[in-house]
Amino acid sequence: MPEMPEVQGLVDFLGERLAGVRIERATVANIAALKTYDPPIEALKGTEITGAARHGKFIDLETTGPRLVFHLAKAGWLRWYDELPKTIIRPGKTPIALRVALSDGSGFDLTEAGTKKSLAYYVVRTPADVPGIARLGPDPLDPAFTRDGFSELLAGRRTQIKGVLRDQSIIAGVGNAYSDEILHAAKMSPYALASSLSDDDVTRLFDAMTSTLRDAVAEASGKPPADLKDAKRRGMQVHGRRGETCPVCGDEVRSVFFADNSLEYCPTCQTGGKILADRRLSRLLK
Repeated sequence: MPEMPEVQGLVDFLGERLAGVRIERATVANIAALKTYDPPIEALKGTEITGAARHGKFIDLETTGPRLVFHLAKAGWLRWYDELPKTIIRPGKTPIALRVALSDGSGFDLTEAGTKKSLAYYVVRTPADVPGIARLGPDPLDPAFTRDGFSELLAGRRTQIKGVLRDQSIIAGVGNAYSDEILHAAKMSPYALASSLSDDDVTRLFDAMTSTLRDAVAEASGKPPADLKDAKRRGMQVHGRRGETCPVCGDEVRSVFFADNSLEYCPTCQTGGKILADRRLSRLLK
């Protein structure tokens, strides 16, 4: 799933590459992914792109008319073309959800792998018209977001800290992968309750969150879309590295599986050596 650093990398690329370019057409290939009808998607035609912005994991293409906002969800991506293919898109027979043709001959597809379709795009007058953006919590890399503000968000929440970090209404932009990385950097169990954290714990977690995300954003900066996923994988310490050696202590990285995802952690660094129960395996043994 693309998260803040990869989304910011896409925003930087699009903002620099597309400023001053006009949208020639937007071809809908998956009508279910289009979540708005007013303004119509045809209103994008002829508008000039003036910039790009990020709201949590949403990408916002700013134009002289309505905005094109999209969320890549779990299996979506942006495929960039310096020269847009002229092949005809056949709805229902392609992973493409939307194709955008630009005035300089370039363009991009929004694509989604797999059968579970969650990618969404919107044509809106303002980002606040997108329900998911309106519900977002603060951005952890916003200079106005402080350690004390973070502490206030955690206070009284009897929720596992892994879930708090992933909840977009509490903190915007962090997902499954970077929550694993943040908790590993903070040497904290993913099952720790937010309300149980001491002042020192909160400080350690805040510092780990901001440094992990800043480093990942810096790594993504300047890379074209095709290179962002590999850069993300190379930078991971524990996420997606089950069975490998923890680069900090040398212990084996472990996983806990859930219905549609998993978390990775290091027992020595994060849980005092305790192996967390694999709930998928536990169900099989009953």
